Amino acid sequence: MSRQTWARDAEALFAASRLGVITVARLESLGVPQRTSYRRCRPGQPWQRLLPGVVLLRTGEPTRRQLVEGALQYCGDQAVVTGLESCRRQGLRQPAQPGEPIHLLLPAHLKTVSSGYVLVERTTRMPAAVRVDGLPLAPAVRSVLDECRRSTDLGNVRALLAQAVQQLAIDPADLSTELENGSRRGSAVPRAALREITRGARSAAEAAAMRLSRRTGLPAPVWNFELRDERGRYIATPDAWWDDVALAWEIDSYEFHFGQPGYAATLARNNRYAAAGVAVVQTVPSQVRSNPDAVVAELVAAYRAAAVRPRPPVRLAS
Repeated sequence: MSRQTWARDAEALFAASRLGVITVARLESLGVPQRTSYRRCRPGQPWQRLLPGVVLLRTGEPTRRQLVEGALQYCGDQAVVTGLESCRRQGLRQPAQPGEPIHLLLPAHLKTVSSGYVLVERTTRMPAAVRVDGLPLAPAVRSVLDECRRSTDLGNVRALLAQAVQQLAIDPADLSTELENGSRRGSAVPRAALREITRGARSAAEAAAMRLSRRTGLPAPVWNFELRDERGRYIATPDAWWDDVALAWEIDSYEFHFGQPGYAATLARNNRYAAAGVAVVQTVPSQVRSNPDAVVAELVAAYRAAAVRPRPPVRLAS
C-alpha cells in the first residue's frame, strides 16, 4: 500500500490489523507515517491510542478482546496472558470489572514495562502457552495463582481458588505443586487458602463453613466423603457429615447446585437422603456469611434431634 492510497483504503488497513488493533510500526510499514498515525488519534479524529505505539482504528469504547489484542501487540510475540483474563477465557464464570488490568507474562530478559491497563510481569518461568480462540494463555493453574499472588485478601483468594477448582476442574494438588515451584513472593495468602481447600472444602462457602462448624461445640464432622446405604448404594457426598448421629450438612450454592441441570441433581440427592433416613441441614452461602449465629443454632438443633432417633443403617464409603 503506497502513502498515496492508504487513506482511501480503510478496509485494507483494517485487514492488516487484529480486530482493528494495530501498531504504529505496522502502520508505517503500510505507508502511514508515524506523525499521521498519532495525529489521527487526537480528539475528534477517527482513531484512538490504546497503549504506547498501539492504536485502534476507530473511536468508541474498545471491546475486552480488543484490549487484550492491544496488550499483546504492546508486549510482543513472546507475551502470554495470565491472571483473571486468562482464567475467564478458560471457563471461569466471573465478569471483568471496570478498570481490571490485563496481566501479561514476559521473559525476564525483556524490558517492556507496565503501561495503561496492561500489567507486565517479567519471569524466568515462562509457561508454555495454551491457545484459546487464537490467544496465548498461561495454563489455568498458573493463571489463577498469578492472580492470587497479587492479593492480600484471604477471602477473595479463597473464593477464587474455590471457583477454579469447581469451574476449571483444577486439582488442588496441581495448585500446591505450582505454589511450590513458583515464586515465593505473594504466596502466603494463597497457601493459607489452599490449605482449607485441600482439607476438603470445595467452595469458598465450605471453607467458611469449616470455621463455623467449630463454633457449634459439636463433634468434628468429616468433609466430602461418600455416603452409602446398607446395600452399598451411593447416597451422596455431603459437605459435612456427623457420623455418630447420621447428620448431613449441605452448603447449597445457587450457582453450583440450583442452575440447570444442578437443580435436578440437588432434588435427586435430597430424595436419596430421605429414602435412607438421613437428616439433612441445607444452608446457602449467604447464610454462612450474613447470619452465622442462626446457622450454628440450626446445626445444634438438628444434631440433637438426630441423636434421639434411631440411627439409620448408612455408612461412609471405605
